[in-house]
Amino acid sequence: MGKSLKWVGLAAALVCAGSAMAAGKTEAASSTIGANIDTAVDLSASPTLQRWQAGGAVVLGVREAAVPMSYAIGANEKFVGYHMDLCERVVHAIAPRAQIKYMVLTPQNTMPLINNGTADFNCASMTNNLTRQKQVAFGLTTYVSEVRMAVRADSGITSFKQLQGRNVGAITGTTAVQILRKYASDNELNFKTLMSKDQFESFLMLESGRVDAFVLDDNMLAGVIGQSKNPKGYKIVGEVIGAEPVAIQFSKNDPQIKKAVDGAILQMIRSGELHKLYNKWFMQPIAPKNVNLNLPMGEVLKKQLAAPNDTPLEQFVLPQ
Repeated sequence: MGKSLKWVGLAAALVCAGSAMAAGKTEAASSTIGANIDTAVDLSASPTLQRWQAGGAVVLGVREAAVPMSYAIGANEKFVGYHMDLCERVVHAIAPRAQIKYMVLTPQNTMPLINNGTADFNCASMTNNLTRQKQVAFGLTTYVSEVRMAVRADSGITSFKQLQGRNVGAITGTTAVQILRKYASDNELNFKTLMSKDQFESFLMLESGRVDAFVLDDNMLAGVIGQSKNPKGYKIVGEVIGAEPVAIQFSKNDPQIKKAVDGAILQMIRSGELHKLYNKWFMQPIAPKNVNLNLPMGEVLKKQLAAPNDTPLEQFVLPQ
């Protein structure tokens, strides 16, 4: 590989943060976004990036029903969503000539398939934690899931402290269950928790009146409400009792890919493009039912995007 290719900011293919910061001292002085993030990419050290830029295939791992992050619509299963848009734009920034292909992943096989190179990215919603970092790399945090609750719109419930003596739905094995139990213990609350296998089963309990509230990550709550028979009959309420950083994943075996991905995401944050994507998927009508999830960007995510990082869950602290 010639010296001319050794150090590039992904050339014209990647509109990275470095070029944005080099645009002028005025901008650099007015914003410290991403100041400590290394986005200088060494193409000579990354055969994968070279292959993508030469028009090779990039396999995006997708989910079929993770509304609104990554899901399929239509008979031909077109994959759409907040993180789908994000993944596709990142790839286009890194390698405009790359051919994008899709592969349906499950929570169980995502990390092994990313780790062994079968899929290049996971575009669904996954919490960044230290255990997962042993197998895959995470990009900058692009969503923060806030643990809240879904209730019937006419229930009058607005706070977790109103759950005293009530029935509450939750999903077995989720972090939300642990957070809920800790919150109940810390606040001396006593309620009955009815467990389910997934968000659809828990929401059915809410619809049928078996539970008064369903506790889970806000984006998953918004998705299941949006797919319900009567989306306007339910709302997301309650204090944020827990939050988890969410990001796209890719191979940890090539540090140059992370630099390229982080550079592309950083530029999307700087330009306001990421905020527009959020508005598109959480504050406007979306397919297939043309329902508005009406989930404004939370304060935790706003602060996260103001100072981008890839901090894992174990070190993640809710801003005061």
